[in-house]
Amino acid sequence: MPLNEKQEKFAEAYVLHRNATEAAKSAGYSAASANNQGYRLMQMQEVIDRVHELEQELETDVNVIEEIESQYTFAKANGHTNSAIKALELLSRIRGSNSDSSSSMDKDTLETAIVGCLNVLGEDKVVRLLSKCDFAGALFEENDSDYAEEPSESSEETNSVLVE
Repeated sequence: MPLNEKQEKFAEAYVLHRNATEAAKSAGYSAASANNQGYRLMQMQEVIDRVHELEQELETDVNVIEEIESQYTFAKANGHTNSAIKALELLSRIRGSNSDSSSSMDKDTLETAIVGCLNVLGEDKVVRLLSKCDFAGALFEENDSDYAEEPSESSEETNSVLVE
């Protein structure tokens, strides 16, 4: 059964907004009933099928992976930590990586990945995060005793950061 004009407009708007209430308003349903109408329309198999059809018809010239990698590079270079992390999360999802995968990672690869993440976060944030760890007290005590034995310029700087 073909969709009527409002249902077709709803399906088209839903593809753009990804929000049933907004799509219902765009299709001409009243603001007062848009929430209910959007929900009702998204329960109709014909509407769902049309939304899927429209999504398949969408074309883009944007290489999503390259664009997200570019955004990550820019964010990292300009100190936008949250944006860089979000870009990494998106890349991970797109590439199908997830923490539940059974693939094993060797120690060196894991350490390299952790160091990369820590570099994105920056020294201050890393120290604040480390202070929240269960082993933080022991870590800071160990660092204090290590620095007391052989103080040097670099270790004194690190020690002052850890104590803060």
